[in-house]
Amino acid sequence: MEIKQATNMEVKKQNRNRVFRYICKHGTVSNPDISYDMKLSLPTVTQITKELMERGFVEETGELQSTGGRRAKALSAAVNVKLAAGLDITKNHISLVLTNLTGEILKHVRIFLPYAHEAAYYHKVNDELESFLEESGADRKRILGVGISFPGIIDLDRRLIAYSHILGLKMVSFDFVSSFFDYPCRFLNDANAGAYAEGIRSDERERFFYLSLSNTVGGAIFDHNGLVQGNHFRCGEVGHMTVVPNGKMCYCGKKGCLDAYCSAAILSGAADGKLENFFELLEKKDQRAAEIWDVYTGDLAVALNNIRMLLDCDIILGGYVGSYVEPYLPDIWKKVSERNTFTEDRQFVMNCKYKVGAAALGAALEVIENFVRQI
Repeated sequence: MEIKQATNMEVKKQNRNRVFRYICKHGTVSNPDISYDMKLSLPTVTQITKELMERGFVEETGELQSTGGRRAKALSAAVNVKLAAGLDITKNHISLVLTNLTGEILKHVRIFLPYAHEAAYYHKVNDELESFLEESGADRKRILGVGISFPGIIDLDRRLIAYSHILGLKMVSFDFVSSFFDYPCRFLNDANAGAYAEGIRSDERERFFYLSLSNTVGGAIFDHNGLVQGNHFRCGEVGHMTVVPNGKMCYCGKKGCLDAYCSAAILSGAADGKLENFFELLEKKDQRAAEIWDVYTGDLAVALNNIRMLLDCDIILGGYVGSYVEPYLPDIWKKVSERNTFTEDRQFVMNCKYKVGAAALGAALEVIENFVRQI
């Protein structure tokens, strides 16, 4: 009897969760809409939405237009009843994002703040976070927590930032970083966070590889509503995949890594350190910029073809370069196709949906999703 009761309670929780997600996705709906689309009985749906309203997650927002009978009550998710902050830490900047239960970006900022593994740095980050929340008008009582993304190996089992060459970190505990903030913290690798932002609320992509082309190159595999982590949480680290034996020196100390050929710094370094300046030059058909871009995309095509051969899935270009790449996809696709052994019936390389704050958003969404799963 106890086993059956537990099973029934779990089913009720799953249905409640599904109904809440349905309402978040569709905006304004009615109980009959939910019942029909989700193939749940109307009494079951009515009971679920009543519970959600009592808990403050759903609210009545009037009546829907009549289709011939009695007008149905309009229901909407109280999307701002809970919020989460996202923090992306890089070598020279931090990005902050505020999001709600639907994953909407309510506010985003990027701040120049060189990384230093010391208490003063984290106190400064916390001050910036509090100022950010104050400026956004966020009710602190609604903040579920802070998702924090780092460029490096995030060991979720041992709760460690196990290794970050770019930041000079080894074996830093989550608890140490969390101690500087007044909110519960969750941690993600930066590329994983970008992939999570692209995939967790998408109906279009069940499985894809996310290639993060920022000042460091990273990658992540998103597969059916979750991230593939690997045995040692290194899955997707293509930035240190060798593409040219004995090639250019990478910051990791090895030669020929993809990072040495496809880092965003290669492009920004040719335009006074600013990536937007490079793409302005490219748009103006500057010859030197065009030559650099041709070499860059040629190297990128090698990596994209290798990833496709290995994983046979779509590839999303993210990170700093991914936010600019959309107009140049035909050229990249052409170069990839020339290397591809198989005839592809459609383009499998695409640009990212989130062009700013993707890693910070993904980290915040990890906080949101952890909460929503409990509804």
